[in-house]
Amino acid sequence: MHSTAFQPRLLAAAVSLCFTAAVPVTAMAQDAAAAGATAGAQVAQVLAPIVITGSRFDADPALAPIGATIISAEDIQRAGANDVNAAIRKVGGVYGRQSLDGSPDFGLDLRGFGTNSSQNMVIVLDGVRLSENELSNAILSTIPIDTVDHIEITRGGASVLYGDGATGGVINIVTKRPVKNSRRGSVFVEGGQFRAGEARASGFQAWDGFAADATLDTQRTDNYRDNNEFKQTHFSGGAQWFDNAGRAGFRYEGARQDMRLSGSLSQAEYNANPRMAKTPNDYANLDSDRFTAFAQRRIRGYELAADLSYRKKTVESVYSGSSPSVNESKQTQFSPRVRRLGEIGGLLNEMVAGVDWTVWNRTSVGDYSAADASQHSKALYVRDELRFDSAHEGRVSAGVRREIFNKDFSDPKNSFGSTAYKASQGLNAWELQTSYMPVANLTVYGKAGQSYRVANSEENAYTPFANKPLAPQQSHDLELGVSYGAAAQKITGRVFRHNLSNEIFYDPTIYANTNLAPTRRQGFELDAEQRINANWSVNAHYQHVDAKFTEGAYNGKEMMLVPKNTLTARLSWTLATGHTADVGAQWVDSQRNGADFDNKCPAQIPAYTTLDARYARKLGQWEFAVSGQNLADKRYFSQAFSCKDGIQGGIYTADGRQLKLSARYEF
Repeated sequence: MHSTAFQPRLLAAAVSLCFTAAVPVTAMAQDAAAAGATAGAQVAQVLAPIVITGSRFDADPALAPIGATIISAEDIQRAGANDVNAAIRKVGGVYGRQSLDGSPDFGLDLRGFGTNSSQNMVIVLDGVRLSENELSNAILSTIPIDTVDHIEITRGGASVLYGDGATGGVINIVTKRPVKNSRRGSVFVEGGQFRAGEARASGFQAWDGFAADATLDTQRTDNYRDNNEFKQTHFSGGAQWFDNAGRAGFRYEGARQDMRLSGSLSQAEYNANPRMAKTPNDYANLDSDRFTAFAQRRIRGYELAADLSYRKKTVESVYSGSSPSVNESKQTQFSPRVRRLGEIGGLLNEMVAGVDWTVWNRTSVGDYSAADASQHSKALYVRDELRFDSAHEGRVSAGVRREIFNKDFSDPKNSFGSTAYKASQGLNAWELQTSYMPVANLTVYGKAGQSYRVANSEENAYTPFANKPLAPQQSHDLELGVSYGAAAQKITGRVFRHNLSNEIFYDPTIYANTNLAPTRRQGFELDAEQRINANWSVNAHYQHVDAKFTEGAYNGKEMMLVPKNTLTARLSWTLATGHTADVGAQWVDSQRNGADFDNKCPAQIPAYTTLDARYARKLGQWEFAVSGQNLADKRYFSQAFSCKDGIQGGIYTADGRQLKLSARYEF
């Protein structure tokens, strides 16, 4: 769980007004052609407006991530998603659990990893990793939705390029690229039930070699439950200089959040009043600041790039009448890399190599903890991709990664777990991917590889054997897929399997984080989209996951908090006269509560279906909209963590029906 806060200091940060932009990809491709690279000339001829970044570089669409789902800015606006997390769930079809703290950052789950889903996928914003080295979700609600160009969702193991925790997949958020001598801006206001409100202003300006943007947003809501108020203010901005050979710039992102914590309910309490607060005096707040500098340059057929990011986060919380505890973490990331896009024997080839270096430190002050923890990691990776048959879009890629983690921990106040340890762990990842189009519009592909994750400081603080860190988790990943159709009509099916050893998980029967006996995730995914005519379109995402123990005391038992089936579908209507409407539904199958290791609890989290919709009318530069969430006012929950005498507990109620009105002015 992550906590949040709201402080006026953010307004002072806005005065410094940092801005960002990106070099036009077509200009980069033209520069490659000017450099004399034949492949570069091919890139200049075929590049599309959307920039695909599967290799951690702006890439030729002919080498887009195999099997990825792309959410465009148009998709986001039509669905009325006001934050990135909602767009990933509504449009991308990714299952999400209600946050435990009332924030809009639902726990996203790729491939059925339950309570540890956030630790088994990687989220990246313009090349900078947002996933934390803590038991917390990446904070996506602070990313200005107006700046997002598209979101790439790549399911399945991806540790070669992204390292620790990429077994479930990668969500890559890409911001908009500027056009020279252009500008855009918008003002957005929204209000609704539960005293919900948001105000957002954003602006962008590009000149002939310099571009800048800034966004300031504030929002608040009482949420559905008592003592669940949430407030947030964030600022984002940066500056960038660019020419035909590359770009360089910097960016600042700051968030101040504050929230009240309702606590979990027993089944009887939930049945009597699902909105009640169990912990009326609990609260938490968070201050987060991130500074990023980046550069990219093309030199004689090679493209050099680097990102340097520094993040500081301070969390203060009060639980069950204790005195406030304060955790402060700092993280520095440096990721230099190089790409060679050219020809080998007349075939298009892309070679990428790089280094990822991360230093993370955390201190804790509280009644029960005085922890000093650190983790230093360094990784080297290389990946090569070859397009071997342009007529049939044949592709094959292979990559390897080596990463070493050094961990240090000390907590003299920890009476029930580790007080000190030092550890060094080395991990390897590899991947092999191929795709081929045997006939027009039909593509078949396959992926195989090995991915990994290491336990974070919070997990290693409470293990079965004090002062002994958990073993790294490893997964052998396999995926086969087929895709048929073009832009107006496309269907993609995938079968997958992840065989995990030493999966890192909390076991409530021993009150400790542990390495599980071997487990497996396998299943089937189906994505479909259809442009019915000029005005109507529909898309759907279905996932079936069979998550089980494959050895040990629980051999054959189902994993917890993993719905076997999820289905998300959306119907969109757009008229040239400015009317748009969007209706979505999500069905989630039943799932076992977080403590049901032996599958003996007769009660399960019930299946549920939620509906949302939005209607908007555009009048000149104005857009007015009405939207609704959980329109049927379904009473349900997606989080439950205990079972006693056959009755569930540890329940966190999901949101009830909410209606909102909004207005947007674009200039």
